[in-house]
Amino acid sequence: MPHSQIGPVAVHFPERVETNEELQALNPDWDLSLLASKTGIYSRTLAAPDETPSDLAVKACERLFEENNIDRSSIDYILYCTQTPDYVLPTTACLIQDRLGLRTNCGALDYNLGCSGFVYGMSLAEGLIASGQCRRILLLTAETYSKYILPDDRSIRPIFSDAAAATLIEAVPDRSLFGFEFGTDGSGADTLFVEDGGARKAPCTIRPRNRKRWKSRLYMDGPSLMSFTVGAIPEMVRDMIAKAGLTENNIDYYLMHQATQKMLEQLQIALKSNGDQLPIRLANRGNTVSCTLPILIHDLRREGKLVPGNTCTLVGFGVGWSWAGCLWKC
Repeated sequence: MPHSQIGPVAVHFPERVETNEELQALNPDWDLSLLASKTGIYSRTLAAPDETPSDLAVKACERLFEENNIDRSSIDYILYCTQTPDYVLPTTACLIQDRLGLRTNCGALDYNLGCSGFVYGMSLAEGLIASGQCRRILLLTAETYSKYILPDDRSIRPIFSDAAAATLIEAVPDRSLFGFEFGTDGSGADTLFVEDGGARKAPCTIRPRNRKRWKSRLYMDGPSLMSFTVGAIPEMVRDMIAKAGLTENNIDYYLMHQATQKMLEQLQIALKSNGDQLPIRLANRGNTVSCTLPILIHDLRREGKLVPGNTCTLVGFGVGWSWAGCLWKC
């Protein structure tokens, strides 16, 4: 039976870079040094007004094809994860298939899942490959949360970045991705949401539980998300490792969704790991939602830190509440 493996990754960031110094100059009453000490973020990349996530995803794909000499006719399926689709319909993956010039007997699917979306995508890819339906899958993640955020929203503007990542998932003879675990708790939906744009009309039935409601379309309750993450994720990771017959000593890297520095430092403490084993790469990236894990993989590979034989956890968590993890033999 074939199994899936994470192949090459290509990333694309918009041209516009917004620094904390710029934000501080525009908002003298904000304490950007204090915010950065908690988030670990000092600059963000922002899509242009007429630039969509699919624009970013297509550029990431073209880079993936060019840099790795990939024949686009070999792609069997597109899995496209975004929470900022180009349209309510049609599915954006269909538009991407056409723009990339992929063959017409290629599958194409959108799914709306934020920070856990990359791991969910790998699980879907494993099923498609193990069942013999596909051999090469484009797993695309692309987000432009900035389009949901007003310029004067101090709560979330310093955090979120726009980006896209294109990951080739390929069929291999031996199991590489295993031990998938998933979690869902919809009672946390009120901690990160956009209330408009769907079929449910105003007034919104989701009400924030704790914090001031800023005027941005996107709302986030950071403290509640922190409590959820620190409560749920270490337990899931420990269970996942134990069910696979491994111990913490077998894990080379804990690769986690890059939310904020404070949140990742709490996970480091809970998992008794350090900055090398649970890396943080936020300073000039920001929180790119579903893109953080493939961008982290791309960065660590370029740094020479991920090598064949490494065993890693891959964990995403956040909006929904939704969380997912798996083990990856590089």
